[in-house]
Amino acid sequence: MIKVGIAGIGFMGMIHYLAYQNVPGVQVVAFCEKFNEARLKGDWTTIKGNFGPQGTMMDMSQFACYTELEDMIADPNVDMIDICLPPNQHAEAAIKALKGGKHVFCEKPISLDPNEGAAMAQAAAESGKMLNIGHVLPFFPAYDYLIEAKLSGKWGKLLGGNFYRVTADPKWLPKYYDMNVVGGPLLDLHIHDAHFIRYFFGMPKAVHAAGRCRDGNVPEYFTAMFHYDDPSILVTATSGAIMQPGRPFTFGFEVQFEKATVLCDLFMDMPLTVLHEDGSVEKPELPAGTDTLPFEMEIAEVVKSVETGIKSEKLDGALASEALTLCHRELESILTGKTVDV
Repeated sequence: MIKVGIAGIGFMGMIHYLAYQNVPGVQVVAFCEKFNEARLKGDWTTIKGNFGPQGTMMDMSQFACYTELEDMIADPNVDMIDICLPPNQHAEAAIKALKGGKHVFCEKPISLDPNEGAAMAQAAAESGKMLNIGHVLPFFPAYDYLIEAKLSGKWGKLLGGNFYRVTADPKWLPKYYDMNVVGGPLLDLHIHDAHFIRYFFGMPKAVHAAGRCRDGNVPEYFTAMFHYDDPSILVTATSGAIMQPGRPFTFGFEVQFEKATVLCDLFMDMPLTVLHEDGSVEKPELPAGTDTLPFEMEIAEVVKSVETGIKSEKLDGALASEALTLCHRELESILTGKTVDV
């Protein structure tokens, strides 16, 4: 049984906790929360996000509760630290945990700085412990369907696609538009798609992006085009936040193969749909589940990597670092108006 301490009781800390309840071989035994004493005492009612349940009252008597991360790392009953802190704290927390002999599961993005991501990977290599980064998108059934379709080759060559991820302005997140704390929609929302594009299509050779910025340098709403050596592969992505609070959070894709196009919107009325070359339309059935199902699948992959000592291809820190680098190249393109080599 892998015993976990969750660092940070916010929306993702809550979602991870709920997901752990349905994954065999792992158990949450501790929490660390430094800035909200009420949550450490069980009042999670103020927790909210752009999907899933809102927080409720929790009985914390069954957990070891800490206000200092170092104390949770020192707990011999904790095998792995699950980091759900603000992104600017990921690197420091992960490196401390790895050096303290703990495995690390860190919520995306790996960091805000690619150099810090590299330092995290080095600390994992030196410690002999696993570092997994919580890029959950490949574990959503619709995206997993895409992965399996590509691997099977049943629809011929992969030609490209468009990905999108848009939300109303998340006013409940402090310092959301601070590039040194959260990173705005680029590093909070779009990095999901950047990670999947890197995983699914490979690393592009260049990117051109344009968008609307807040305070002159924080992308608020933007579109990027990713350039590959093969000019027949066309990949774009749109992401951002809009100011109208009635806008529901939505994300999805339209991906083209030679012999089929696959479309889906995870929160609008567009179930996974396959358009075949003969004109037929298929709507494959996907596994039914709750909002936490993809996170349960993700955590099961983390458990597998810790138990076997084999890195997860989807959650590997190197892949997460490349997704972060890709976002930084997009930022450069948005600010300069130029196509930027990756």
